[in-house]
Amino acid sequence: MSSADNRQAHWRTVAMPTAALLLLLGLLVGTILHFSTSRSDWLARERQNRLVGLVITQSMTAVANDQEASTFWDDAVLRTRQQPLDMEWLDNNLGVWFHTYYQHDEAYILDPADRPIYAMQFGSRAQPNSFRKIETQARPLIKTLRDKMGNGYLAPDGASGQTIGASSIDAIAGRPAIISVKPIVSETGAIAQSPGSEYLHISIRYLDGTFLDRLSSLYGIDRPRFKKLRESKGAFPVLGSDRAVLGYINWLPFEPGRQVEDKMAPVLILALLVVGILVGLLLLRLRRGRLELEASRAQAQHLAFHDSLTGLPNRALFEDRLEHALARRDRRVAVMLLDLDRFKNVNDTLGHLAGDALIRDFGLRLSALTREADTIARLGGDEFAILVEQAEIDDLSSLADRIVKDIARPFELLGSQAYVGVSIGMAICTEAAIDRLELIRRADIALYRVKDDGRNHFRLFSPDLDAGIQLRGCIEEELRDALNTDEGLRLEYQPQVDRRCEIVGLEALIRWHHPVRGLIPPEQFIPVAEESGLIVPLGEWALREACIVTRRWPKLFVSINLSSAQLRSAEFAETTIAIVRSIGANPRNIQLEVTERVLVEDDDVIKAGLSRLRSAGFKIVLDDFGTGYSSLGYLRSFAVDKIKIDQSFIQHLGDASNSGAIVGAILALGRAMGLSVAAEGVETEAQRTFLDVVGCREMQGCFFSGAVAEDELDALLAPPGPSSAAIA
Repeated sequence: MSSADNRQAHWRTVAMPTAALLLLLGLLVGTILHFSTSRSDWLARERQNRLVGLVITQSMTAVANDQEASTFWDDAVLRTRQQPLDMEWLDNNLGVWFHTYYQHDEAYILDPADRPIYAMQFGSRAQPNSFRKIETQARPLIKTLRDKMGNGYLAPDGASGQTIGASSIDAIAGRPAIISVKPIVSETGAIAQSPGSEYLHISIRYLDGTFLDRLSSLYGIDRPRFKKLRESKGAFPVLGSDRAVLGYINWLPFEPGRQVEDKMAPVLILALLVVGILVGLLLLRLRRGRLELEASRAQAQHLAFHDSLTGLPNRALFEDRLEHALARRDRRVAVMLLDLDRFKNVNDTLGHLAGDALIRDFGLRLSALTREADTIARLGGDEFAILVEQAEIDDLSSLADRIVKDIARPFELLGSQAYVGVSIGMAICTEAAIDRLELIRRADIALYRVKDDGRNHFRLFSPDLDAGIQLRGCIEEELRDALNTDEGLRLEYQPQVDRRCEIVGLEALIRWHHPVRGLIPPEQFIPVAEESGLIVPLGEWALREACIVTRRWPKLFVSINLSSAQLRSAEFAETTIAIVRSIGANPRNIQLEVTERVLVEDDDVIKAGLSRLRSAGFKIVLDDFGTGYSSLGYLRSFAVDKIKIDQSFIQHLGDASNSGAIVGAILALGRAMGLSVAAEGVETEAQRTFLDVVGCREMQGCFFSGAVAEDELDALLAPPGPSSAAIA
């Protein structure tokens, strides 16, 4: 994909959806904010509307109550009837005082004929005829009150005050006003008043001016004003007595939501801008990451199917190509499995860096020896595979031979030379039914046989190899059954004698009498047991049987051969000690034989296990001493009690070889290190005599006795006759 295509794809699939999402988010947040603040403002306005209406209603009641405090009074009845009128008293009690104390704007007193006798306007006494200013609005209220009083109604209905009255809201000279009319009546009833003879008091409270000032200062209504028209969201309609709208009390409404919105909007806009910038930066980073990902995808694909050390195909790619090659069925497909010989030695002696260099160089040599169409793969460790298509047997053999010879050349590794070999197992697909797993299995069988035969050569799979593998499988299964049923397995014992040919110990040897196959030699079933893990239960069975024999003949020791597979188990030492204790045998009568190969492995687990067994009383014997791995360093590292000279040296005593000198040297080494020395494989009188002369104190071999069953030990251990040259 080109750079322009990448940009378009990024804009189409990432940038545009993200921008749309941010816009939608902004609209959503803005809508929610506006809705919530608008609702808050509406509620605030409704509360202010109700408050203004309540104040007006309370003001009408208050005006009437203020009048009643002065008109329901005997003195007021007398003073209004008095002739001439005491104007000053009227000012102080029914006129000017109402403005000064109650903030009433106008007050009027009417005689029984409803003629004005007193007037107060805005805190000053006025001419009575100024009543004409309000007469039109007041007359309906006066008539209503006179009618009620004429019918005998003097007290109001309910608990609202003590005297009846009439009130309404109306426009006076274009100004809304509360008009309240109250009769002046005796409080005590001591003054006789016939219906219709009452004087009336009229009070006016305008709903603009000081009323609005009081509404603002006491109730927090901001800048109230009376207008004929509704000019603000905050507006309360003032209704007259006929329910007609006289005008509106307008004010600047309290809008907390708008205030919040005004303060929050810039913050939200800034937040959205910041988020937009961050998202933009993130999109840029994503775009760069996408480009890097596209650039590295091929590399990742390569790494997923190739070995990182050699750059060769790995197991997954090899198997995939093999699967496709087999699917075509029109070609002869072959698989070669290769293992480097002595690779571990290179790692141990030169280090892992040299081992890695060896793997790389090995891969390069294989690439140089094969065709471009062939697939070379590293399966792991020092295991390689080659897939050859259109293969012929002769070509395969020729290729394998070239590989073996070329790998024999030294490798230059970090300034050192290393010599290794290669083992090759090959299999060729000649049948349509063979699948990938079967072809690899056959090549693996051929490789296994190469390793068994000494390594560093090649072999092509043949059916007889498979038969051998199947035989090993049968042996494993039948050996498992034998261990479970305790049938067919037994121990035979070969005596070990001292210089006087008296038996001092027995070597326990495992024998397996198969019900069908007959006697199966140990070299056939012991390797199978080691590979399958059956060597552990087999060794435990042999130890129990040997312990029983030591209890029957407590003056003899019994030696038992151990496999390295047993010794690698961290629990082996404790298990062995527990078995001996459970049977009641003496560990000092048991000798455990190990080969020099075990010592060469220099395994910490093996070393710790042998040390634990030796401290528990067992004797450790080094078997087959002198065959390839003998080293004084091993004897120092692994504390042993006895060494056994390998029978190969004993068999050549007396001929032209230097076996006699070697045997003498081993005996001298044993004496120097305080070790017992035994010779095995003694078959002739001459060999026995030589060993006796050079000071060998323990011997073992057919000259004295072969291995016998346990039930034959009684006869074998009987004292020998005077003419006996050997035990058997």
